[in-house]
Amino acid sequence: MAALSVAEPTKKSKNLNVVEEYEKTNPKKSASFVVIGHVDHGKSTLMGRLLFDLKVVDQRTLDKLRKEADAIGKSSFALAWVMDETKEERARGVTVDFATNYFETDATKFTILDAPGHRDFIPNMIAGASQADFAVLVIDSSTNSFESGLKGQTKEHALLVRSMGVQQLIIAINKMDLAEWAEDRFTEIQQQMSAFLVAAGFQAQNITFVPLAGLTGENVVNPVPKDKAAWYTGPTLVSALDGARATTRAMEKPLRLSINDIFRGGVINPLSISGRIDQGTLQAGDAIVAQPAGETASIKRIEVASQEVDWAVAGQIVILHLTDIDPIHLRHGDIVCHLSSPITTITEFNAKVLAFEHLLPGFVDVHRGPLHVSGKIKGLVATLDKSSGEIAKKKPRIVQPGQVARVSVEMEKGMSLEEGMRIVLRSEGRTIGAGLLE
Repeated sequence: MAALSVAEPTKKSKNLNVVEEYEKTNPKKSASFVVIGHVDHGKSTLMGRLLFDLKVVDQRTLDKLRKEADAIGKSSFALAWVMDETKEERARGVTVDFATNYFETDATKFTILDAPGHRDFIPNMIAGASQADFAVLVIDSSTNSFESGLKGQTKEHALLVRSMGVQQLIIAINKMDLAEWAEDRFTEIQQQMSAFLVAAGFQAQNITFVPLAGLTGENVVNPVPKDKAAWYTGPTLVSALDGARATTRAMEKPLRLSINDIFRGGVINPLSISGRIDQGTLQAGDAIVAQPAGETASIKRIEVASQEVDWAVAGQIVILHLTDIDPIHLRHGDIVCHLSSPITTITEFNAKVLAFEHLLPGFVDVHRGPLHVSGKIKGLVATLDKSSGEIAKKKPRIVQPGQVARVSVEMEKGMSLEEGMRIVLRSEGRTIGAGLLE
């Protein structure tokens, strides 16, 4: 690791007590959620509808998108294009990267992380999920679509977000207009998903099922008319979002921000990074270090939800405009810390993981947020009892799907990791396990 040398800040820190400043503002609850689910189940369209009905996106913008979508014979994609902004995504009709959008209700400031559903883009979905407080799992209720999604990414996405610490799920049972708002269909999906999710480690009280129609808008912001679904008395999607419990913010711990994006080229801000503050606080003028390169920088300006601010706290997704660092030293997944408490870079670790598939010693990719490194499972230390965490069997030859195990992992290159961080293990394009660093 390069020696830590403090670059002279170009803007002096006000040396605020950020936790006190945060408490003084009597802040509105803030939350970020990731939108997950199988490809084509309507995630981007649903989020486009939500933003349109909340008037975050105006009619003129939607009309423009409709015109562009009509021109290439994809008229039903206009709402999805509110979230899918790149040419590739629009041409393919598939979310590739994860998109970020903001909206507010009377109770909460929200950040939407719209994750790709296609299995080719699971690493991007992991990057999105690593920044979320809770998840919205979108399920297509139409004939055979729910069933094919179960064999596809529906289960893998749910397991992944659970393994990354997400405890609350809103299940958006979408396209209920195509199922003619049949209560039987809603109940069937609810029962099957409940059984699977509880077995995967979610608690029943943390799962909310909401029937809706993303394309036409019923029960997204406005309740479904009684003549269509007199049987349903639960929340709309937006009231279910408002009802999600706020996550505890680890503000008193050392700063840890995982870089999710790096962009450059502005005249005022030649180099900027974005990511979620996992723990700690920061303020304009702070000297920081990016690990594992060990290179220092100064925070020139901070943005939260497109607004310039003096400081930011754990749980917020921020843009930091930096000075005194060459972008060659930054990469996706690097961890930003204060100089006084940098994270360590390691090449070996033990982790407690939930096995999605059979685990054996052998080659794996280790994912932490947007970063992944090649490595191998060196050894299976023990299988663990799920409820007590006690050792069930030492040195098993194989770990069965659904079992919890302690595994020893070695990586080809160093990664900035510490106890309590969440990692995902993948092999040959499939997620085989995920869990916590010990």
